[in-house]
Amino acid sequence: MSANQERSFIMVKPDGVERGLVGEIVSRFEKRGFKILALQLIHPSAELLQEHYKDLADKPFFPKLLAYMQSGPVAAFVIQGKGAVKIGRVMLGATNPQDSAPGTIRADFALDIGKNVCHGSDSVESAEREVALWFGDNIKSYSRAVDNVIYE
Repeated sequence: MSANQERSFIMVKPDGVERGLVGEIVSRFEKRGFKILALQLIHPSAELLQEHYKDLADKPFFPKLLAYMQSGPVAAFVIQGKGAVKIGRVMLGATNPQDSAPGTIRADFALDIGKNVCHGSDSVESAEREVALWFGDNIKSYSRAVDNVIYE
């Protein structure tokens, strides 16, 4: 896989969907130059969320996190492009919106760590796992003429 083919998983959480931020958030990734490979609005099951957040299962806030994440639909999507994971995380901002740099998604749209609008894969390995978990084989690759303008 070339550097331009790196993928990351991004999710607009229930608070972001409720507030009508899905289009704005997806648009930011498209404007940056990332290709959207998959996009779905889904009300995730407890089983899906338990698998997604399995590394947090022993944390005291885990039950509250699951309840929050099941409180409404989420918009899950896959981005592709050079540095998708690292740049995606920078665009989202720090997990705690209070620590997020101005202009990031969390700085612009969130105030509380418990309702921080979005999730983004934190490593290439996590991205591969999360993309497979949420989308399976339902990823559609395609070519864009604009890639010749974006990449060297």
